[in-house]
Amino acid sequence: MTRVVGLISGTSVDGIDAAFVEIAGSESDLTVELLAGATYPYPEKLRSQILNLCAGGSISMAEFALLDDAIARQFAQAAQAIQKHHPPAATLIGSHGQTVYHRPPAPLHLDAPWHVSTNTPLGYSLQLGRGEVIAHATGIKTVSNFRVADITVGGQGAPLVSKIDACLLSSPTQHRCIQNIGGIGNVTYLPPCQGNWLDLVSGWDTGPGNTLLDLAVQHFTQGSQSYDQDGNWARQGTVCQPLLNQWLSHDFFQQPPPKSTGRELFGWDYLHQCIAKSQAYSLSPADLLATLTELTVASIEDSYRHFLPKMPDQIFLCGGGSRNLYLKERLQSRLQSVDIQKTDQAGVSGDFKEAIAFAVLAYWRDLGICGNLPPVTGAKQAVLLGNIAPS
Repeated sequence: MTRVVGLISGTSVDGIDAAFVEIAGSESDLTVELLAGATYPYPEKLRSQILNLCAGGSISMAEFALLDDAIARQFAQAAQAIQKHHPPAATLIGSHGQTVYHRPPAPLHLDAPWHVSTNTPLGYSLQLGRGEVIAHATGIKTVSNFRVADITVGGQGAPLVSKIDACLLSSPTQHRCIQNIGGIGNVTYLPPCQGNWLDLVSGWDTGPGNTLLDLAVQHFTQGSQSYDQDGNWARQGTVCQPLLNQWLSHDFFQQPPPKSTGRELFGWDYLHQCIAKSQAYSLSPADLLATLTELTVASIEDSYRHFLPKMPDQIFLCGGGSRNLYLKERLQSRLQSVDIQKTDQAGVSGDFKEAIAFAVLAYWRDLGICGNLPPVTGAKQAVLLGNIAPS
C-alpha cells in the first residue's frame, strides 16, 4: 500500500480539496481507500488575486511569480494538514494546482474567446502552485503539471480523470456515466467492462457546471453570498425556455468531443451576456438562476443524446453540484429512465473524487503507468502525466 495525498482547486476557486489515500494495485486491480478528505479555503486576499488573474487582470512577472509560490504554499499546507491525524505520513503528493488559463487546441468554433492568431495547433493550459515548492515545504516527492504531457501529443489536457473512473467505477453489466459537476461539468462514459472495453471509454467537458450559478449569486447579492444552498433560490424561479434555447445554440455545445472548456468561455463575460439577454424577458433573479440551472442540466442531457453510443443505465454524480438538490432533481426529470446516484454509493467519495484522481495519477506516474486516455483527450498516444519534484 502506498500513501498519497491528492490536491486540486477547481474552476470555482473556492478552496483546495485534499484527499489522503492508500493505493494498491496498478490498473485493472486498482484499489483506493480514502483515509481523510477536507477542503481548505484560500485566504480571501489570495483568492481575489487568483480570480483577478483568471478574469484577465494584468500583473507583473514579479507579482506572477509571487502568486505562483503563494498558491504552492497553500497547497503544501493543505497536504500537511490532511495527514496530521492519520499517521504514517504520505510518501507521494499529486497536485493538480490551480488552473488560471485554459485554451483547447484548434477549436472548431471561431467565435470562442481563446481563438487567437497562432501558428501552433497545440492547446495551452496553465496551473499555478508549482510542485517544486510543495515538495520543498513538505519534504514529500510531488508530482504536478499533469496536463502538459497530454497537450504535447495533441490532446486537450482535460478531462484527465476518465481512466481513474474506468478503473474504480466500471460495472461488468451496466453502461455508466460518471458526471462531475464542478465549476465546469465533465463526463466519463463507461461501457460494461468486458473485452476491449477500455478502448470504448469516452469523455469530455459538458459545459458550465456551478460557475455561472455561483457568479450569478455573487452578482445578485453583491458578494455577500457565494452560492445557492441546495438550489433553493433557483427553485423559486421559472425557466425561460426561449432564453435557454439561445444559450444552447452556442458552438461549444454543438462541437463533438474531444473538447474541454473553462472560465475563459463560461465566466464573467458570458454571465454578463446572459444577464443582458435576460432583460428582454423581465426575469427575476430567481428566474435567471432557474434558467442557468437548466442550462447545466440541459447541456449534460444534450451531450449524452448527441455524443454517447447509447444512453447510460446509471449516472453517478460527483463534485459540488452533486449537492445541489434542485439541480439533481432537474437532471432526473430530464433523464427519467436513468438511475442517478452519487459516486459515494459506488464506493468513491463524490466530494473528493477529483482530489483522489490526482493522487492516483501521481501514483501511476511514479510507477511509470500512462495516465491519459487518448479517445477522451484527443491525444495521439498514451503518455506519462506529470513532472516529478523530489523531496
